[in-house]
Amino acid sequence: MAALLAAAGLLVTGVTAAHADTAPAAATATTPGSETDTPSLVTGLKEAAAGTGSAADAARGHLKAKKSRYHIADTSAKDLTSLGTVSEGGKETVRLQQKYKGVEVLGGQYLVRMTKKDGRRTVTGTSGNYFTELKLASVAPKVSEKTAIQRAVAAVATQLGGGLLHAPDKGAKAGGKQLTGTAGDVTILPQGSGVLTRHITVTGVSPADGTPVQQEVYVDARSGFPVMQYSSIKTFGATGTGTASAEATGEAPDTSTAAADQLVVKGTGTRYNGDKVELNLYKDIHGELQTIDYSRRTAANPLGDMIATYDARGREVAGASGAWPTGIKTFRPATPDLGTEYTDSGAVDAHWAAGKVFDYYKNHFGRDALDDEGGPIYSLVGVVANGQPYNNAFWDGQKMVYGQGGGDYRTFSADTDVVGHEMTHGVVEHTANLVYAGQSGAMNEALADYFGNAIDLEANNVSMDDPDAGLLGEDLCTTLSPRECALRDLNDGKTTSKDFIGVTYRGDNGGVHLNSTIFSGALWDMRQDLGGDLADQIVYRALSAYMTPLDGFTEGRAAVIAAAQELGVTKAQLTIVKRSFAAHGIVPGWEKALGVDTDTILSKVNVFNTGVGAGGGKYAVSRSNEDGSEPYSVWLGNTSGTGAPQLMSANNGDYNVYADTDGKTVVWADYSSTGIKIMARPVKGGVAKVVDGIGSDVSGLVVDGDYVAYTAFNPQFGVTNVRYVNMKTGAVGLVDGGRPYNVSGLPSVKDGKIAYAKLAPDANGDYALGVEVFDGATGTKTAMPVADAANTVSIGQTAITDDGVFWIEDNDATDTGKAAVRRADLDGSHPVTLTQEAGDDSLYAYSLTASDDAVTVTTLPPATSWANETLPKLVQLAPDGKGGAQRVSCNRGDQAYAAADEGQRVLWLDGTTGYTNLVKRDRPAGRC
Repeated sequence: MAALLAAAGLLVTGVTAAHADTAPAAATATTPGSETDTPSLVTGLKEAAAGTGSAADAARGHLKAKKSRYHIADTSAKDLTSLGTVSEGGKETVRLQQKYKGVEVLGGQYLVRMTKKDGRRTVTGTSGNYFTELKLASVAPKVSEKTAIQRAVAAVATQLGGGLLHAPDKGAKAGGKQLTGTAGDVTILPQGSGVLTRHITVTGVSPADGTPVQQEVYVDARSGFPVMQYSSIKTFGATGTGTASAEATGEAPDTSTAAADQLVVKGTGTRYNGDKVELNLYKDIHGELQTIDYSRRTAANPLGDMIATYDARGREVAGASGAWPTGIKTFRPATPDLGTEYTDSGAVDAHWAAGKVFDYYKNHFGRDALDDEGGPIYSLVGVVANGQPYNNAFWDGQKMVYGQGGGDYRTFSADTDVVGHEMTHGVVEHTANLVYAGQSGAMNEALADYFGNAIDLEANNVSMDDPDAGLLGEDLCTTLSPRECALRDLNDGKTTSKDFIGVTYRGDNGGVHLNSTIFSGALWDMRQDLGGDLADQIVYRALSAYMTPLDGFTEGRAAVIAAAQELGVTKAQLTIVKRSFAAHGIVPGWEKALGVDTDTILSKVNVFNTGVGAGGGKYAVSRSNEDGSEPYSVWLGNTSGTGAPQLMSANNGDYNVYADTDGKTVVWADYSSTGIKIMARPVKGGVAKVVDGIGSDVSGLVVDGDYVAYTAFNPQFGVTNVRYVNMKTGAVGLVDGGRPYNVSGLPSVKDGKIAYAKLAPDANGDYALGVEVFDGATGTKTAMPVADAANTVSIGQTAITDDGVFWIEDNDATDTGKAAVRRADLDGSHPVTLTQEAGDDSLYAYSLTASDDAVTVTTLPPATSWANETLPKLVQLAPDGKGGAQRVSCNRGDQAYAAADEGQRVLWLDGTTGYTNLVKRDRPAGRC
């Protein structure tokens, strides 16, 4: 679980037989679990399974009989339910799901492996995650489903908003489809004694870039605070896309009723690479040909094993993610010989390659389709984003979706490894179901890359010795060479010590693409040295019979080694397996070797998306206990790092978040089942007081002197407004009046003045963006001079100091991602551009914070490909911009939620080590 939140076995066929130097049958070996009494891996067993009932009954019976080994108190079907049994060649693997008082535990899966001969079963091993430390007094949620949905939607909107307030035409590009939430089951996050949550799936279109959204959000069921969220859309990679508009969606087309004896029409088509290939088509009762392949159906499964390829050209990607575009149909060629139109659209490659992937899994592992139950295989080919090319592909849990290429990219079904990659996500989902976040998500990507490439080589008769054999996506481009075009390289040599990137869920779902080739590179090295047949069997056995949803790199390594031993590898071959992982730094304890150039103030704060506040030599931050099970509390400390931090909030079961301080007062938001309270407490002591309250959601809490300001989410209109409180007089108000056509956010406060970004109608009725300063004493507002009011497309975070106001301003409608950093005096005079929007010294400015002596800017380049350089990094400027920008830290990994203190000192939450640590630097590092 720390790797996530810091995120059927067959007999070998076609594999070298065991010889005299075969690794000896291992004696029983037990690997302890992490923060649980149940072992994570047991191998070398030869223990008779009790009973003659089902495999699941035998598995539960074994766990019950060996209670002293497994420490599983309740092995009944109520709290240890069967997810299925995979049987092949005398082997059975039972996958069991842990529940606690009837509530599912996220990632709590335990596997029991057995052999069966003459009706008798023998247990050979077990593995997985069963959490023995769960201790919840009640599993009844206090937070209503409605409140959980509301807060989940608000949290996703805040995370995806890009840190900017956008002009209305930006929203128009996104199709105006608001984010919506759907409640799933109550779920326990297995952190410490357990965190009871409501699982909400938020779908729609990103307010920042218009891409489709399918975000899994876990809302604490006692307080209503969203404690975890990640995207469940499994993309091939980031390549830069247009924005998407929404369209009406329908149900999956019903093609299951076609008779088993329907004629399979043999057709042909030409792939993008010029190869002419055979295609299986279907002629319906009207005599119309369709790209549906029924050729793999059997008498045992007359309604299964169907491959259908749909014409999604011109359909918006937002309407294809997690749903079906209304009225979509398969491709309908006029003749069995598909012409150029079907080559250029990507239909030929998608349909042909889907069959190759099916055959690979069937022929090598006996697997019957992605779900191993003969389920249909659907592909949607040619989606666009707001009418523009969508250079990506993804698996959404029920189908593959391939974008229409643009620029130098072909349609994303053009490369067999892309098709194999996305379909393998479906196989992973129906086996280990590795959670798509953090290390488990990186392993999900790694396995999809490994098998996708293995399938590509086999289908296209390419040798492992080919210098481009390890490339993925290398055939997607029209003019670039394979190496220039490839999105990833399994031979890139990445290691944990040199290349692992610690990143929050905000970026790449915790590094699922960034870190994937560390693990897939180890697997690929193993394949090069062992050969494809044996390596593929080992990796598939590890996936289907050993891995469980929350496994990280260390557990993945153990699963592959154990699978290799089970399959009877020789001593030399086992050495190769272990050496492959060691070469990529995947060894026990590898996380401890990651270094930083910062001072750590607090390690492992174990919080999600709650920010940092600093001022007057003090910091305020939310923190949980080491296992992350404790509701967040607010702590105060010295920004110098000296002394022990002081607990400021009550341990009352609420989540206390978004803390800020000016060195004299600490403020925070207290999330409970009944609402959100804005709390304040003096630094020098005294009781915490409620200074305001709201029912929906908040962010961006700031304090200075008597004034508190924050961004409040208005669920009625789906907008935000800046709300302020005068703690001395008790006065409360909205800086923009709160009308549905007024939007404001990103506040900062100093000496009774509140700076904020605003969106409101001008005198002509047109919407305009700007920056204003609200004077709490007089109620007057002063507009700051934006550089190009008529063309401003977004305004970023504000910062107000004794000397002036700073803000981020984007006036470029071409979406380069770069923005200017600007400043003006408090009365709007003497405007200065610290960094230009274009040119050599321009920045991908995303957020900022300022003291009287320095401005610290968070930069966030657009993720055209995932790399350390595309993560949030901090740079620092002089208040007048002279001298240029300097990197604050050279740490690799996330640098998020920067908070300026005094002088050049800045604090932030850093993810370099794989944990969330509060760190600081007193001056910039300079160049990196």
